[in-house]
Amino acid sequence: MTAAPTPPRSVTVRAPAKVNLELRVGALRPDGYHDLATVFQAVSLYDEVSVARWDEWQVVPGGTYADRVPTGTGNLAIRAAKLISEQWDIDDVLSIHIDKDIPVAGGMAGGSADAAAALLACDHLWGLGLERDELAELAAELGSDVPFPLAGGNAMGSGRGEQLAPVLARGTFHWVFAISDTGLSTPEVYRELDRLRSADGGDARDPAHSADVSSELMAALRRGDAQALGKALHNDLDEAAFSLRPELRVLRDAGVEFGALGGLVSGSGPTVAFLTESHEASLDLSVSLAASDLCRDIRRARGPVHGAHVVSGSRPD
Repeated sequence: MTAAPTPPRSVTVRAPAKVNLELRVGALRPDGYHDLATVFQAVSLYDEVSVARWDEWQVVPGGTYADRVPTGTGNLAIRAAKLISEQWDIDDVLSIHIDKDIPVAGGMAGGSADAAAALLACDHLWGLGLERDELAELAAELGSDVPFPLAGGNAMGSGRGEQLAPVLARGTFHWVFAISDTGLSTPEVYRELDRLRSADGGDARDPAHSADVSSELMAALRRGDAQALGKALHNDLDEAAFSLRPELRVLRDAGVEFGALGGLVSGSGPTVAFLTESHEASLDLSVSLAASDLCRDIRRARGPVHGAHVVSGSRPD
C-alpha cells in the first residue's frame, strides 16, 4: 500500500512582470469601461510569493520594493488566497511573504503577478491539482491583468484584457524600464484619455476608437525582428499619461534619442519601457538614462519568459 504524499509546509512561486507591446483602447462603453486589445510580453523581473499555514492572515513584504507593498486585506495576494480557500471550503489561515522585485504601481502588473503566484502556491499547498484554465478563471475574478502572469510568454488580450490567446514569436527581446518616483492612477489615466478624445468636438464613445492589434506588430514578433517591433510599439494611453505627467514624454523622447528602438508607457504608467537591439545596447541605454537624471530607477530585463511556476515547496521534517 502506497502512503499518501505529505502536504508541503510552505510553497514558493515566482511570477513575472509584463510589458504591453501594444495597447489599443476602444470607445467608452455605457457601463463606463472600454474594450481593450493588447499584446503582453512577460519579462524577467520577478516577484516571489511564499505561502505557509499560520494563526492569522498576514502579508510579510521583502525585497527591493518591500516598503511599497500594501499589507492589509486589500493586497491582491491575500484576496487571491482567500478566494481559492472560499471556493474549496478550506479553513487554513496563511502567512504570505512577498519578495518584491517588480516595481509597485508602475504599470507592470506587479500586484497581479503576486495574485497569480498566490493562486498557484495555494493550489500546491492544499494539493488541489487545479488545471491552468481553472486558475485562470479565478485570476480573472481578481483583475483583468491577473491571468497573464500565470500564462507568461507572449499573449494577446481582449475584453478587459483578461481573455488571452497565445502569440507566436521568435527570439529574445531586451528591455530597459525607467521607473518614476510617483505612480499614476489607472482610472485617472482612462478618464484623461476620454477627456482628450472628447476635446474639440470629439466623442469618447465614437466606435471609430477601435481595439484592434496591428498586423505589423504581430509580424515583427513572428520574425523576431527587434527593429520592426520597436517601430510597431504603441499605447493608446501614452498621450493621456503624458498629459497628466509631461515629464514622461521628456523621458520617452530622451530614451529614443539615446538609441532605443522604441519607447512607450507600460500599461497605464508611469514606467516607460524601451526596447533595445541587444543586451549590450540595453546596458548603454541604462547608463545614458542614469546620467540624464530623468527617472528614479532603471531596470533591465529580457522577454519573453515563462509564467508563474513553483520554485520550492518545503515539507515537514
